[in-house]
Amino acid sequence: MNLVLQTLISWNTVATLWIIFVVYWMISALRVKRTQRTETSIWRLATVAILGVGAFLTFSQSAQFGRLSGRFVPESEWIKGGAVLLVAAGVGIAIWARWHIGQFWSARVTLKVDHQLVQSGPYARVRHPIYSGLLVAMLGTALFVGEWRALVGVLLVFVTHWQKARREEALLTEQFGAEYQEYRDRTGSLIPRLH
Repeated sequence: MNLVLQTLISWNTVATLWIIFVVYWMISALRVKRTQRTETSIWRLATVAILGVGAFLTFSQSAQFGRLSGRFVPESEWIKGGAVLLVAAGVGIAIWARWHIGQFWSARVTLKVDHQLVQSGPYARVRHPIYSGLLVAMLGTALFVGEWRALVGVLLVFVTHWQKARREEALLTEQFGAEYQEYRDRTGSLIPRLH
């Protein structure tokens, strides 16, 4: 394998893609509308705690996890190359979705002042494209790591986002009624609905 590919198919590339995601998130969080209504602190604390455990399991480079440190995929440059592409695609989807939701985004389940139902970009086909992108990027990271603990981390992130999506949908249904129900009927939750 040539040196350029060897450099690109590395943990540094995976980490750099995640850093790009985090930096974009921090900058774009500065331009959101004020919150009108939000979930309880206990829900937020539970979400953050479980996501933190999932991230630790997936990203930890030095902790030992017993049997969870065993490999679920063989050590392979092809698998790692595909994994880096998944991380890049997932981060790209999440950033695209975050750009489209714009000032109505929040880390918590909230309604913003003058909240609007965003249906542009990836939201035209998927109700939770940020979660979709994050899950694709997490799965790519787990494949790159190749250990069971990373797969468990992805599962925790998936379950947490699935629960959070349900709370968001309940709030949006309450706020937008029939308009949101029509939107739900024509879109998929995490992947586009096949018609």
